[in-house]
Amino acid sequence: MIDSQSIGALLYKHRTGLVIGGVIGLWSGGFVGVLIGAAVGYWIDKSLRRAATLTPQQLFFRATFSVMGKLAKADGRVSENEIRFAREVMDRMNLDEQKRREAIGFFTDGKEPAFEIASVLRPLALLLRHRPALKLVFVEIQFAAAMADGEVSGAEQALLSQICHELQFTDAEIQALLSRIRAEQAFRQNSWQAHEDPARGAAVLQQAYGVLGVAESASDAEVKKAWRKLMSQHHPDKLVSKGLPEEMIQLAKERTQEIQAAYDRIRKARGMR
Repeated sequence: MIDSQSIGALLYKHRTGLVIGGVIGLWSGGFVGVLIGAAVGYWIDKSLRRAATLTPQQLFFRATFSVMGKLAKADGRVSENEIRFAREVMDRMNLDEQKRREAIGFFTDGKEPAFEIASVLRPLALLLRHRPALKLVFVEIQFAAAMADGEVSGAEQALLSQICHELQFTDAEIQALLSRIRAEQAFRQNSWQAHEDPARGAAVLQQAYGVLGVAESASDAEVKKAWRKLMSQHHPDKLVSKGLPEEMIQLAKERTQEIQAAYDRIRKARGMR
């Protein structure tokens, strides 16, 4: 049973969140706003403190699946495709039973209406402030999760924007990333079929340019520069050394393979060495 002294200690410990939340609530909703704002501020402050005790790898792992759960629930209902995508990610990571239970638990937490993504994104943003490659990987996973059911809904788009802004991506970077992820999905689905149906070749080549994030009119030097940059950003060993959980190294390897396959297709079409 929690006594008054314990309650007082908890309130004092999280006083910053209480005060900030209360002030915001007073400004927006009077006395009732103070109570609501203080409660939200307390919860966020408590979550941030708990997150601060995690290692970078634990924080990245937790944020990945809880934010994925939030995205899945963004439009009110979690689809079978979204659940399948989360399971496929766990399978590709080759998680053991304990880590899989943790991932499912975080995904479930994210689906809860009371879950605030700021509780994991703000400490994650601090962790990744000087690790742009890790930020990119995190956001790429979330974009792919949002597209798991075929298209990004308005609610998912709004949540993705919030996620990206918390991690300090610009609107232009968000749109470029969205286009690149769409191209990657199409390239992955269609590239193997191009061998049997030559008519698909032109479309797949166009998608390959999209994977690298360059226009078909780009020079050979620009294509090569984009390829090198993406390969460097997604190099598995570099990412793990910067805090990527080792369980996610397979995801990074798959990304480099896709980038390389897109570059090889462009290089062959252009006759590049």
